[in-house]
Amino acid sequence: MAKAEVNEAVNVQVTLRHTNSHRDMEQYARDAVQALGRIFLGIVNCHVILDHQKNDFEKNKLAEVTVHIPQNVLVAKEAAATYEQAIDSCVDAMGRQLKKHKEKLLNHR
Repeated sequence: MAKAEVNEAVNVQVTLRHTNSHRDMEQYARDAVQALGRIFLGIVNCHVILDHQKNDFEKNKLAEVTVHIPQNVLVAKEAAATYEQAIDSCVDAMGRQLKKHKEKLLNHR
């Protein structure tokens, strides 16, 4: 018997601040955040904000990922040398938060 696979795409909004439009970066952020849907199925939506700081030359690329889940909002912020590194760090941190939240929900049943 074949297992039916439900593939609900996570609604992702990407905001770029103080930078020109980078379609590739937006798509990279969307693809990275979609992986969070495999960790926690109840994600309502995600918002990714990409920014840069002028006063820091090493880790001047900032990424912030906000995930809305029922009755909670989780946030991860990271700075790195590139947007890709910052996004990956945020997604890793958010994955840990979602796993912890999922365990909490399972233990309270």
